[in-house]
Amino acid sequence: MTDSDRGAFLAGDRPEDVLIYLADDAVSNPGALEEHGERVDGGTVLVLPGEEARSVFGRAAGIDPMAFAKAAMGTEGEVRRDCTGGVCPAGGADGDGSTHRARFVFAFAEAQNEEVGGLYAEGDVIHAYVACACGERYSDKWVAGDRS
Repeated sequence: MTDSDRGAFLAGDRPEDVLIYLADDAVSNPGALEEHGERVDGGTVLVLPGEEARSVFGRAAGIDPMAFAKAAMGTEGEVRRDCTGGVCPAGGADGDGSTHRARFVFAFAEAQNEEVGGLYAEGDVIHAYVACACGERYSDKWVAGDRS
């Protein structure tokens, strides 16, 4: 995977794929992910076809990704637009040594749907779900390609 894979996903150009961020301290062998993903500060980002991504996330995180998303959906937070962390609603922005840093991120795109309205009428929507090191799970969504 290259950073262009992640860029294409975040731009909404890979709606069939799923993005996964795995913090180094959240997996037993982060080095094993390097050939399959993009190394970023503190972890690895993988952009994989849907079913494969759900399987990889389930094995790495130890939780079904859809159950994880459902649990995170109930709490709004702020996910960085690069899907490698965010601002935990239980305590603040992530960073080195922080108890509020992303351990996992699971993100997918939903196609634009003008009939639904709102955000969905503006373009493809990225849905991102985060598991924070403090135990909080939260979510965010935005129009693909939005850099704000």
